Amino acid sequence: MATHTFPAEPYPLEFDPESTALLVIDMQRDFVNPGGFGEMLGNDVTPLRSTVEPTRRVLEAARAAGLFVIYTREGHRPDLADAPPTKLARGHLACGIGDQGPMGRVLVRGEYGHDIVDELQPQEGEPIIDKPGKGSFYATDLELILRNRGIKTLIITGVTTEVCVHTTVREANDRGFECIVLEDCVGSYFPEFQEMGLRMIKAQGGIFGWVSNSSDVVSVLQRLEKVAA
Repeated sequence: MATHTFPAEPYPLEFDPESTALLVIDMQRDFVNPGGFGEMLGNDVTPLRSTVEPTRRVLEAARAAGLFVIYTREGHRPDLADAPPTKLARGHLACGIGDQGPMGRVLVRGEYGHDIVDELQPQEGEPIIDKPGKGSFYATDLELILRNRGIKTLIITGVTTEVCVHTTVREANDRGFECIVLEDCVGSYFPEFQEMGLRMIKAQGGIFGWVSNSSDVVSVLQRLEKVAA
């Protein structure tokens, strides 16, 4: 087992590239792009947009280093049979899940807004997990795919920090995966949620995981690429 180290808080994280994957959580047009569902809810998407370029750099470095890359998208079947009535009703929204929005039906699989932003599109062979909930493990085959690949460590990117990212990290932690969350590659519409979400992950000696940043992780991955070459 080839062990390397990511700089991180609360302390450096040892990892084996063969058992490490990059997870890109819900970097979808409806959440991240202007005019999407997130903006329709009255949010400023600028903080989420700021995660795209750092995530692109990590994605590029992970691919070059030969790491497994996997994506998630939150959304539902066109008939909404997998969407709980409570989720559909919550918020009393004028335009909610399943309704026609600027980018197609909101959070419906196959619609333009449901797909990954152009800058971070998956490559052939990189699985996409379509999930009906906030957590990436709930009602999906993510765990099966990770176990089949022998994955133990997850590099976490995506949105939003306090919702789908946090839920996924907690789920992963309970399943024995080690998660390193990149602070500039995860984003929230609310600065206070971003700050507290990251603090909660690394609190008490890393109760849910580790926190690092794109620059440090890219530097490590680039060294792996050179060794492999």
